Amino acid sequence: MATAKRAIAPGVRPRARPASSASRSSRRTAAARRARARWLRRSGELLLEGGVVAVTCLAVLGRFGQIASPAFLVAGFVVATIGSVVAVVAIERARRSATGFWRHFVDFACIAVFGGVVWLAPPLEMLHSLQDLLADERATQLGVVRHQIYAAYRRMDLKGQNTILERARVFEPTIAEAAKAFGVDRELMVGIAATESSFNPRPSRDGGRGLFQITAVPAEAEAAAKKALGTDSLDPLNQRHNAFVAAATLRVYARQMDGDLLLTLLAYNIGPQNGGLNFILEKYGAQNFAQAQPYLQELPRDYPIRVLSAALAYRLWRELGRLPRYEEGDSARRIQRLGVPGLDGPAPFGEAVEGVAASR
Repeated sequence: MATAKRAIAPGVRPRARPASSASRSSRRTAAARRARARWLRRSGELLLEGGVVAVTCLAVLGRFGQIASPAFLVAGFVVATIGSVVAVVAIERARRSATGFWRHFVDFACIAVFGGVVWLAPPLEMLHSLQDLLADERATQLGVVRHQIYAAYRRMDLKGQNTILERARVFEPTIAEAAKAFGVDRELMVGIAATESSFNPRPSRDGGRGLFQITAVPAEAEAAAKKALGTDSLDPLNQRHNAFVAAATLRVYARQMDGDLLLTLLAYNIGPQNGGLNFILEKYGAQNFAQAQPYLQELPRDYPIRVLSAALAYRLWRELGRLPRYEEGDSARRIQRLGVPGLDGPAPFGEAVEGVAASR
């Protein structure tokens, strides 16, 4: 017998058949997968933001740890905290307003910033800097070094040093030009030249030539000096070439030593042979000048002190027109107020040292 079909009134939709239990389960599974994917994506975004904020704060505090006192470190912490809040809010707003490709672009930008900060300011090195500062090791070290420099000036043959500085007059414009080209402190350059050649640029027994007694230099420094001078070949007996090579070499070592003045001067004196200063630091686990000193021979050990005492003499000669005796009257206090080039005043290698710090 044929089954009679049920009549449906005009304008009335037929009732949908109830979904099967299998269909409902499939939809629930798909919804759960989508929710899990959103949760994973959101967790990844928050982790990325947190990573960017963490490494940036560590880089800021680590840099303060290298150049500042604990009081400035607190100020750096406040600045880093406020900056972190502003950065997170800005990233979240950008992400909410972005769709499709632009949402992914925000994530890629965060990844690029994270990688760049880690590249330029390795987290382990920044932690070492903070440890030194919080332990007051660096402040103590620099205080001791300052008095070693003042004592070296006190023992200096001031008459002989005055003669050296008089000879320096003719070379001052060349040294100033080279120092400006590579962002190196001019007084520091004069201190090196006075220590190396006494501004009497004759070849030495160990092969050093010119004002800065150039011997072996890093290939990077040689290339940079050629570029700055606009030449394909360098003549170490040409004092302009000599000064540019010295400034370029200091800049290279400053990057390797993460701007540490004392280690940079040690590296300049030791040179690149046999791995240079980096080899000594890595072999013995030394992190700073005080820790490296016991592993060095006598001449390199006191090289930074001799250079900085000569730079101090140059500063006094320019500021006072003479070299006062340290022990006479209130000369000691006056000299200390003027400070030591490289340690007091502008950073010796510019505001920041570009490139990657050597792993120490």
